[in-house]
Amino acid sequence: MSLTPTAELLAALVRIPSPSGEEGAVAQWLEQWARRAGLDVRRDDAAVRIEVVGARPGPTLLLASHLDTVPAGDAWEIDPFAAEVRDGALWGRGAVDAKGPLSAMCAAAARLGAEGGPRCGRLLVLATYGEETRHTSMPRALEALGALPDAAVVGEPTGLEPCIAQRGLLILEAIWSGRAVHAGWAAELGRRPDSALDAAVRGLPRLAETELAPIDPLLGATVATPTVMRAGEARNVTPERATAVLDVRTTPAADYDVVRRRLSEVLGAEIRVISDRLRPARTPDDSRLLALFGALRPSATPFASPTSSDWVFLREVDAIKLGPGDSRLSHTSREAMPLEEVERGTGLYLELARNFLA
Repeated sequence: MSLTPTAELLAALVRIPSPSGEEGAVAQWLEQWARRAGLDVRRDDAAVRIEVVGARPGPTLLLASHLDTVPAGDAWEIDPFAAEVRDGALWGRGAVDAKGPLSAMCAAAARLGAEGGPRCGRLLVLATYGEETRHTSMPRALEALGALPDAAVVGEPTGLEPCIAQRGLLILEAIWSGRAVHAGWAAELGRRPDSALDAAVRGLPRLAETELAPIDPLLGATVATPTVMRAGEARNVTPERATAVLDVRTTPAADYDVVRRRLSEVLGAEIRVISDRLRPARTPDDSRLLALFGALRPSATPFASPTSSDWVFLREVDAIKLGPGDSRLSHTSREAMPLEEVERGTGLYLELARNFLA
């Protein structure tokens, strides 16, 4: 079947593998595509940046997404880099997260540029690197702009419904201490020795019944989930030390220092912060961007997302998270983008830009 320009762009991006840390080839290709489209483009070690400037000074609208993907893995029944089209959807690693939203953003910029640009201000598209890791280039890309934009759309798969809040991610390590005793003598001591593993086993079940922060009206409870546990050095010695990694999904209602102290009390453990940079984000109540989107799509259903994204670096900006695709397919071997949806996404981004920069 023949593909539209947006779908052709998506297919080309999917065909170039770009796991985090290996985005060079796809970034170079996108830069060349933008030049062929007559767009002002710059590529550096933080992003590919496309700019469409209006006839008069005005606000800056940022469309931001990322070029990197998670590795393809081995579970695919088809070539994850063939960009195969089945039943109206394009399959492949990154088709949903997030080359689909990024393709729609770039295509919208190309259409706006072909019209002569916005009436005022400027449209920026940022295609960043490393978003799927802790080494995201978004902070450096924003710093290079010189100032934060007036508003931003974060390109992630939301089914083209506006996401107005997302959870933060606080990664902690719980550490229990105990006493090393030969396991053969443990039964002779009259009582069980102070094993760090026993302390961990007693503490972790308390997580399910512990309120770590007030309930957020949009995102609900702050939830801590143990994901990795380590204890013991030998099979016949009680552990002196046990550790567990805690994945804590936070809300704007959560005070990180209070959460850390509460977990220490409940678990009976020392709590060490591994990462606290991914803070929760929320669209402001008086968001002009959300109001414009509501006028374009009166039937839209704003929602809150449990997943994090580079929105954390745009928390001080009027922003929403919006893009074509089903987030539940991200990182799976069923990753497929409906072509009709990516076309509608292009139209929505374009209309938002036209109206915000009017």
